[in-house]
Amino acid sequence: MNKTAIITGAAKGIGRAIAREFAMSGYNVCINYNTSEKEAKELCEELKKKGCNIIIFKADVTNRKEVDKMIDYVLGTYGKVDVLINNAGISEYKLFIDITQEEIQRMLNVNIVGVFNTTQAVLQKSMISRKDGTIINISSIWGMVGASLEVAYSTSKAAIIGMSKALAKELAPSNITVNVVAPGAISTDMLGALSKEDLKVLTEEIPLGKIGAVEDVAATVKFLASYEARYITGQVISPNGGLVI
Repeated sequence: MNKTAIITGAAKGIGRAIAREFAMSGYNVCINYNTSEKEAKELCEELKKKGCNIIIFKADVTNRKEVDKMIDYVLGTYGKVDVLINNAGISEYKLFIDITQEEIQRMLNVNIVGVFNTTQAVLQKSMISRKDGTIINISSIWGMVGASLEVAYSTSKAAIIGMSKALAKELAPSNITVNVVAPGAISTDMLGALSKEDLKVLTEEIPLGKIGAVEDVAATVKFLASYEARYITGQVISPNGGLVI
């Protein structure tokens, strides 16, 4: 029986690359989205044409009732959830003194509460009873070292690292691993706030001399979900080209 993976925020960017990587590797994949319906449907059709087992589900990860419905739908379709990849996230690029309370709260809700919701639902409904599963949380190098003009974002991503380490200890007796992938500068919409000059400077700071691709992150996630990574838990792996060592 094929393994089943849920990827949140999978319509675009890193999540899209992860969904494609897992689907092309034979997984049953649930593409979660909230606002990017067009992109989610296009990806679903693309992968179905290639013979992949794909479903899409609209759910706001900050809403526990919607998350529960999504998990129930996946279980009703595939019978189990083997891998949960918490990728959904948002960012704001502005001075700390200028960010509003509403923006801070929304970021914390999506980036932290959303991960709590999906993780708890999957554990309660599938993984704990089966005593098997893999959880991979997408953080950021800024959750490791912090970034100017991204204080709230850095805070939320640091929280994901702390949560993952603690949860890895709690779930280990149930044979469930929890790990973090903390990407560096990756070519996605999140770099759109940077000017060409800023991108040039950033690239020059990366020892490998280039911005990462979404496929670099997807490959890391895929490894952590593989049998070869069965003895890895509570770890932070950062595909960042040497920007943070």
